[in-house]
Amino acid sequence: QVQLVESGGGLVQPGGSLRLSCVASISSFSFKISTTGWYRQAPGKQRELVAAQTSGGSTNYAESVKGRFFIFRDNAENTMFLQMNSLKHEDTAVYYCNLRVDGMISWGKGTLVTVSS
Repeated sequence: QVQLVESGGGLVQPGGSLRLSCVASISSFSFKISTTGWYRQAPGKQRELVAAQTSGGSTNYAESVKGRFFIFRDNAENTMFLQMNSLKHEDTAVYYCNLRVDGMISWGKGTLVTVSS
């Protein structure tokens, strides 16, 4: 079982930035070949994909975050990141990191991001 631990959430004003991190307890090789992603779930809504990145570096983003959020990874540190800029009230949610490798799907426990003035 892969353990994913997120950090970096918190309270930020509209227009501000946050960077989320997620460390995976997995071999470096497995992390390198994995697909990583970030999802979020706002109160009363379903969990949705925010951003994903393949082992080859290809990325895809939800339309609502394109140009504001950026997913990247440090394979040497088994860590994935989500850089969030120009945050809006509607970005408030619990953010979960996700890792897919060798037929397994793993989730972090989530970190709360609150955008409020």
